[in-house]
Amino acid sequence: MAIRKIAQIGHPILRERAREITAEEIEGAEMQQLVDDLVETMHDANGAGLAAPQIYASVRMVAIHVDKNPRYPHKPPIPLTILVNPVVTPLDGEMFDNYEGCLSVPNLRGLVPRYAHVKVTGWDRHGAEWSREAHGFTAGTFQHELDHLDGAVFLDRVKDPRSLTTWDQYDKFYKESFVERAHVLVAKYGG
Repeated sequence: MAIRKIAQIGHPILRERAREITAEEIEGAEMQQLVDDLVETMHDANGAGLAAPQIYASVRMVAIHVDKNPRYPHKPPIPLTILVNPVVTPLDGEMFDNYEGCLSVPNLRGLVPRYAHVKVTGWDRHGAEWSREAHGFTAGTFQHELDHLDGAVFLDRVKDPRSLTTWDQYDKFYKESFVERAHVLVAKYGG
């Protein structure tokens, strides 16, 4: 396992559609090493998730793990999840506003509308089919990470650029009210 460098906004790899991984590739040593590196890099950076393109591998793979994350203390826990060739499908039109940040967009947060109820399908790290319904912040986390596979970052989804803020200014002016709303959302949607 290795901690890899995280691509920063402006690097072309973050704007490419990542290629699908074949069933034959997924069991190979190279892809299994990529899974391990993705997880280690995500944990090292205190990320809630990380997509393979963010560590310069343009393939459709993400890692997600939320367990008392210091960057996102309001998010419900998500067990370590590896998704290969994932697809997210909204289950209805209900949306919520989520203050998001990104390891590839350092020191910036903004309000992003996300679907409140989604179904996520794909493969696990060994190519077995995987499916889950997700709600609230958990749904938002999946949507954020899967956007990276299509060359999108959260900035592309910010509806009002006036919501953009540095982390320090977020903590000073917006965190308290957002965390209050977050508790309501967690109570409403669970994880």
